[in-house]
Amino acid sequence: MGLLSFLAPKPTISDKDLSNGLRWMALEGGFSIGFFSITTSGFLAAFALALGANNLQIGILAALPFAMQIVQIPSIWLVERVRRRKLIAVSSWFSAQLLWIPMALIPLFMDVPGKGAISVLLLLMTFRGIFSAICNTAWNGWIRDLIPQTILGQFFSRRLVIATVMSMLFSLGAAFFVDFWEERVVSQEMILGYVYVFLFGAIFLGMASPVMMALIPEPLMQPAPVPHMSLKERLVAPLRDRNFRRLLQFLLFWGFASNLAIPFFAVYMLVRLGFPLAWVIGFSILSQVFNIIFLRVWGHYVDRFGSKAVLSVCVSIYLLVILGWIFTTMPERYFLTIPLIFILHIFMGIATAGVNITIATIGLKLAPQGEATSYLAGASLAVNVGAGLGPLCGGFLADFFINRQLNLTLSWMSPDRIIELPALSIIGHDFLFAIAFVLGLTTLSMLSVIKEEGEVSRDVILKSLVFPARDISRPPSAVPQYNLISTATFGYLRRFPLPGLDAVLGVTAYQIAEAAKAATSATIRGKKLTTRLVKAFERRLARVWKTKAVLDEHAVEITREATRGAMHVVDEKPISVDELIEPVATGIVEASKKAGIQPMNGIKGASQGVIQGAAETGLDLSEATQRIIEAARKIAEEMGISQEEAIIQAARGILTAAEEIGPEAAAEVVDNLPEQVFTEHEQKDAK
Repeated sequence: MGLLSFLAPKPTISDKDLSNGLRWMALEGGFSIGFFSITTSGFLAAFALALGANNLQIGILAALPFAMQIVQIPSIWLVERVRRRKLIAVSSWFSAQLLWIPMALIPLFMDVPGKGAISVLLLLMTFRGIFSAICNTAWNGWIRDLIPQTILGQFFSRRLVIATVMSMLFSLGAAFFVDFWEERVVSQEMILGYVYVFLFGAIFLGMASPVMMALIPEPLMQPAPVPHMSLKERLVAPLRDRNFRRLLQFLLFWGFASNLAIPFFAVYMLVRLGFPLAWVIGFSILSQVFNIIFLRVWGHYVDRFGSKAVLSVCVSIYLLVILGWIFTTMPERYFLTIPLIFILHIFMGIATAGVNITIATIGLKLAPQGEATSYLAGASLAVNVGAGLGPLCGGFLADFFINRQLNLTLSWMSPDRIIELPALSIIGHDFLFAIAFVLGLTTLSMLSVIKEEGEVSRDVILKSLVFPARDISRPPSAVPQYNLISTATFGYLRRFPLPGLDAVLGVTAYQIAEAAKAATSATIRGKKLTTRLVKAFERRLARVWKTKAVLDEHAVEITREATRGAMHVVDEKPISVDELIEPVATGIVEASKKAGIQPMNGIKGASQGVIQGAAETGLDLSEATQRIIEAARKIAEEMGISQEEAIIQAARGILTAAEEIGPEAAAEVVDNLPEQVFTEHEQKDAK
């Protein structure tokens, strides 16, 4: 036992031990998920197809890792009996990773394609799923007691960033290697490319993961609130907890609904769309890029708003993505297929980032102290049972619908011709995506009844993206200047009752704000600041507001988000309010005028953005109000428009933003408005 002393739990965990442990945990996540990226998704599906798998066997292969999580039930007894979670987790995880070596070697010892080869693969995946389930049971309780609750979101987002970067690097490298190999060998040797990839991953990544896991300290298991509970009592405890039972129900149905479709995305691109493996992995990399970008955003929101609200937003985005796959063919590839796949992977990455963080943290938050092992095992089991049943049903349904098709066609009939336009065509895997979307809508409603301490509503998350309130959040600055949906019509999106569109709107508004911030940050120094800002705003925001037809309707919203984002430059640069507000407001109004927005709308939107940005960055609202009124006066003078009307529009924007922030903010800005403006506002209210 002395040889295994490094796997023993510690009576106390010092700050240094915790810091080192979190560092090793982050690295372990990078290596394990980096290896995961080259043993799943497109690689595993392509490898299984080469071994001779059909749709049902692809579904079974995807379901096995989840279905085997049923082993967590007896594993609870093992953990409670041995009470050395680190020992159990490290030994079982080492065994699980080691099994990838014989799986990789299947083509060297068996005929492929063939029933025997795919059967052996399924058998080895079954054993790996058993070891993985044992590891998960010990691991969940271990990290629940190790990581402070206040940093769960931030830590897991950082861990997932490291993991996603390594996943991108290894999966892209492996994809290029496989394509390179297949172009230079005869067909019988093509499968060897996967053999080399899996062997490399197992030896250099898979084996590194349990080594790093062994370096993470384990605190002593705390005694349960009710000592000497039987295994049956421990298993039933999460079900007796009404709130946690609701969480289990949601996790079960979400795991089923999402995995009815997700495992078949890669197969769909490889078989139905005819994409080479490098393309499939390339789209996966694109998704992971946006996953990294938004991990910081969602991690920050989880710690501030709670897991439930973030999960609601991200699940709705994911449902919209699943629905979007139906339209990638009509019924075959067409000119919008690749652009649509591109957009779907962007939002898939955004949604996955939030879902992964919240699924990892919500169970940790709701599990009672001292009972984490059984509660988290129950949560993990619910997710995995659903995720295991999903691909199995998906495989059956894919085979059933493979020769079935539903077409909706728009027809125009005239005396001399008949014109038919395909509006919708559903065939094969498209039925899976439609069914998964409908089931997902039902699942989303289950989330609303779960109670989480300190939770906020979904609307607060969306407002923090679209129309932030004071003291709610300060958005991270790591969102790049990508044009996510450059033609988004804000008003229409708000009114359209399709789940996910409101969240997409939030992401787009967030992108506008960050693009404006980047422009301001790049030009904040220099004598001709306003002139430079106009050019910068035109360049950075051109793609966002290039749809001229909707500029007038959404002008206030666009200029508001741009100004609000520009105000956040004070987070990074030492600049005073008077140096910032006037050039920013003037620059955005001038740039928006050149884009086709009426100056009065630009002034109103910029005024709203100034007050919102000032509230978010902790600037004085009274001073910000005075500066934006003065800026409106100067803008009117320079543009030759009515100063009185410009000031009134600025005041309306200021009051609208302040009222959203709260009564105190509204009172503060009203005290600093010119008398004629205040009177006009009173008259408006009286009417």
